[in-house]
Amino acid sequence: MTDEEYIRKAMEMAARAEEAGDVPIGAVLVSGDLVLEAKNEKESRPDATAHAEMLLLQEAAQTLHAWRLSDATVYVTKEPCVMCAGAMVAARVKRLVYGCRDPKGGAAGSVLDLVQHPSLNHRMEVTPGVLETETAEQLQAFFRKRR
Repeated sequence: MTDEEYIRKAMEMAARAEEAGDVPIGAVLVSGDLVLEAKNEKESRPDATAHAEMLLLQEAAQTLHAWRLSDATVYVTKEPCVMCAGAMVAARVKRLVYGCRDPKGGAAGSVLDLVQHPSLNHRMEVTPGVLETETAEQLQAFFRKRR
């Protein structure tokens, strides 16, 4: 599958998060034949750390019986925050692909660039802006409804 197809899968998970009352952010992890999906669950758990990326990394580590995800690509609808970017660095994720940028809290190039910081022990390949307009509209539509 292509990056766009995996981002569309992540958008499907984001829609499921919205249906459950959460901010529509979805993520997909691909490592070899393994494909895992997660959605934002901060409100439904309630848990400030229940971001789609965090839940995805936890599931991948449990499924693979390894915390190192050095062959994995993470696809997410919105640029990861500091917590999620830090967790991906700690997990040694190989590649990050995301949809829309987060100019208020993005840690993969917008506000900070944690995932490629030269002082850290791991840097990952990053492909930003995949289906950027569509992923941004998904989030914007959610917030328009709530206002």
